[in-house]
Amino acid sequence: MQYRTQIQEWLRAHEAEMLADLGELIAIPSVMGTPQENAPFGEAPAKALSLMLDKCAGYGFSTDDADHYAGCIRLGDTPAKLGILAHLDVVPAGEGWTHKPFAMTEEDGKLIGRGTSDDKGPAIAALYAMRAVKELGLPLQSGVELILGTDEENGSADLAYYMQHRTIPPMVFTPDGDYPVITLEKGMARMAFSGEFTDGKAQILSLRAGEVVNAVPALAEAIVQGVSIDEFLASRKTDYPGIAVGCYTDNYDCLHISVDGKNAHASTPEQGRNALTCMLEILSCVLGENEQAAAVKRLAHCFPYGETDGEHCGVKASDEISGGLTLVLSVMQMTPKGFTAKCDTRFPVCCTGQSVTDGIAAAVSPLKSEVLMCDEPHHTDENSPFVQTLLRIYEEVTGNPGECLAIGGGTYVHHIEGGVAFGAMFPGEDIHMHGAEEFIRKDALLLDAEMMALAIMQLCG
Repeated sequence: MQYRTQIQEWLRAHEAEMLADLGELIAIPSVMGTPQENAPFGEAPAKALSLMLDKCAGYGFSTDDADHYAGCIRLGDTPAKLGILAHLDVVPAGEGWTHKPFAMTEEDGKLIGRGTSDDKGPAIAALYAMRAVKELGLPLQSGVELILGTDEENGSADLAYYMQHRTIPPMVFTPDGDYPVITLEKGMARMAFSGEFTDGKAQILSLRAGEVVNAVPALAEAIVQGVSIDEFLASRKTDYPGIAVGCYTDNYDCLHISVDGKNAHASTPEQGRNALTCMLEILSCVLGENEQAAAVKRLAHCFPYGETDGEHCGVKASDEISGGLTLVLSVMQMTPKGFTAKCDTRFPVCCTGQSVTDGIAAAVSPLKSEVLMCDEPHHTDENSPFVQTLLRIYEEVTGNPGECLAIGGGTYVHHIEGGVAFGAMFPGEDIHMHGAEEFIRKDALLLDAEMMALAIMQLCG
């Protein structure tokens, strides 16, 4: 592939400089903060954007700050044909680190720190791909833009603002997903359910499960009155996950029930064990006749333990290119006065958001339901010259077969027509994204930069 050797040699010569730039960026804890003047998502994300724009200006690129929501670095004097979209915000560090999350550590070929893989490392790789093309003097017929956002982790309001005030190039890829190329992202809808209890016959004093709507809950706990341990044990099935039951310490007339399940992402709920739906199924067998029990039984029927395809809500669907619909009841709180619950569904191209949310609402009725958000599926033609070029580059550089992927999650290009994800996670690799000890391999960072530089030359050269 033309220019590959030159690009490789330039990247190796500038490796130390690339790592130094990444380390400086990792040191900024760009977690979403309190909005303030010139910092719509908090001071730290704005600081990360400012650092990158200053660096890029120092490397001779023209830059554009879109009111601190996002920024753009331009290569070439002609209109941009290609956009590379990355983000500089990160999720909180969380617990479990053995290294400092906001001080990049190089160890055993790994670059460890929050944001090294998601998405500061790929953003730096994109910058150095553009630097390689620029400083080698490689010929371009069309311009290239590196668009850097600051709110991908919390809803992408940055990108929405940028698209309202700037023009997006006709071809866009983001290194914020998986290799080889992600061309299909299922639709996503989140709904809330609620109800009030007025009959004064409540048996559940408290029920709590789940923290975030996009994850299978691993723990559910409930305090129930009017049920003996013998009644509970008699109703329990043997195929449930870990269950503990005992007398509530403050009230010996009550049972404290806990269910241990297994976390999983809402896009792959079959990999988890839903503690909440297990709890509802248990409770539906022991509660008497009252408003609370009716709500529990309705939810237990619509979201039976072990089911993840939406069959009992009447929305089960699948197609060849995107796979099957997934549905998970993920968050719930209940008191003697009422309850709230939330679910997350990822649906294939053959469905519409309206059909899915209407179906779920009808299934849970007479419980109240509300659509919290709904995004239609995103699909880019895998036979387009743009996609085929990226696949060809991946195959030549890695020696592995290129293929288009369909996922249940969403990437940064979900709302960009024709956009795809190109990297930066390689197949079969766990880089601890969003977890403790997040890392990117140093050789993978160099491969990212090489493939992005080749993409610039193949698409715009």
